[in-house]
Amino acid sequence: MHFAYDARTEELRGRLLAFMDEHVLPAEPVAEEQRAALASPWDTPAVVGELKAEARCQGLWNLFLPDSQDGSYGAGLTNLQYAPLAEITGRSPHLAPTALNCAAPDTGNMEVLAQFGTDEQKKQWLEPLLAGEIRSAFAMTEPEVASSDATNITTHIKRDGDSYVITGRKWYISGAMNPDCKVFIVMGKTDPDGPDIRRQQSMVLVPRDTPGVEVRRAMRVYGYEDHSHGGHAEVVFDGARVPAANLVGEEGGGFAIAQARLGPGRIHHCMRLIGMAERAIELMCRRAVGRTAFGKPLARQGVVQEWIADARVAVEQVRLLVLKTAWLMDTVGNKGAHTEIQAIKIATPRTVVDILDRAVQLHGAGGVSQDFPLAELWAAARTLRLADGPDEVHQRSLARRELKRYL
Repeated sequence: MHFAYDARTEELRGRLLAFMDEHVLPAEPVAEEQRAALASPWDTPAVVGELKAEARCQGLWNLFLPDSQDGSYGAGLTNLQYAPLAEITGRSPHLAPTALNCAAPDTGNMEVLAQFGTDEQKKQWLEPLLAGEIRSAFAMTEPEVASSDATNITTHIKRDGDSYVITGRKWYISGAMNPDCKVFIVMGKTDPDGPDIRRQQSMVLVPRDTPGVEVRRAMRVYGYEDHSHGGHAEVVFDGARVPAANLVGEEGGGFAIAQARLGPGRIHHCMRLIGMAERAIELMCRRAVGRTAFGKPLARQGVVQEWIADARVAVEQVRLLVLKTAWLMDTVGNKGAHTEIQAIKIATPRTVVDILDRAVQLHGAGGVSQDFPLAELWAAARTLRLADGPDEVHQRSLARRELKRYL
């Protein structure tokens, strides 16, 4: 692979960096002020709509979707082209991805619908998602089982004539608290006793207003309510009935669809994490040169210099690994890049959590306060050591693949 970005990527990077400086970063305090005045903490601040309109006007819209090369769905970018753009949005993860209509879980849901949806499903759900008119949620994780093993899920999707009936309890369903969330992609078992445990699961589209769907409560993240993706909710499906036409793909295809969805999602998360680390390094440097302790600037303290140097080395390392992974996904497919996808999912959140932890330490009490973004960034990065599969699951799989060559 070449280390230089191609011309289109460089052009988009320049436009996106300017958009961040001119619109997104100045909007951060505005969004906080507006959110405090909203009737519900889950309503969307008006400035977010303004950012979306500006991003769309500038052509910075749906950049994540590589499948439509003609631009009818997304920007037609490859994973390698999108990766550095996702990194830039990670500098303001609560605003920038949403502004560009590139926020999880909508990105993964749009990819699923684009790849596996019927024409009617695309018309009803994909098109308004691509237009940024609605939001969505992906309901897989459950509180009663170890959902790191997706074959454990217990939600039942039962065929009843020309309908499916969904019964089960999900939690940490990102986006579900947002009033604009209009549809869930629900993963459950249509054949719980089937001989192949990876063919027992299916996915169905469940409109939020379906009788039997209850968004029960918001789940907190490290003690606070996370608004970045429209919150995380506990959702109960109590005999929710939807048409059989709402099946995504085929019966028994849910596990495979989930794996197809999570591959691109993991690389998106990792690139945004690198953007978070870059912002942390910037804040560390500004703090170090602007604060004095024990008679000299923090920037002249040896331990602070070590933190900053180590952070720069670590970021460059994981960025190269993520870019290699993006390149492999483009050239040999997600399956061919499986080792690297797992490697970045292990390495990147760990690395970024460590950098953010040092940044918090350097800021003292300010680092854990609401006056800097570091505490919230740390919580988001630490959460990504669990999301899309915890570290240990990826380590287990990666080790098995390495050991297999010697058995």
